[in-house]
Amino acid sequence: MSNDSIPIRVLMAKVGLDGHDRGVKAVARCLRDAGMDVIYSGLHRTAEEVVDAAVQEDVDILGVSLLSGTHMTVFPKVLRLLTENEAEDIIVVGGGVIPDEDVVELKRMGVAELLLQDTPPEAIVSTLTRLVQERGPR
Repeated sequence: MSNDSIPIRVLMAKVGLDGHDRGVKAVARCLRDAGMDVIYSGLHRTAEEVVDAAVQEDVDILGVSLLSGTHMTVFPKVLRLLTENEAEDIIVVGGGVIPDEDVVELKRMGVAELLLQDTPPEAIVSTLTRLVQERGPR
């Protein structure tokens, strides 16, 4: 990303009762180091709170980190709320611990990408950059 371009804006969110945030903080730091504009929601947010924040902050990407096993409930709700807020242009990505069979179903639902716990930082940066480039300007 060149210095004269507008940085990619990312909201990193922890939804639900999952209190583990070391991974999401590490990802936020690597995205910031890559020149992205990163907002971290903090722990224990609702789907409504993170979608409201994503819309208000005009982010390109909403990244939801889940380690609690609630991904098959949280992601459909987030996607529905984005549609209700006419914000379908916000790219939704997920991270954390998600079984392979659920990854396929979540992508079918509309989650753009799932970056699991062993994804290298440079792969996360390149994936988010590619997704925004593929979406094009808003």
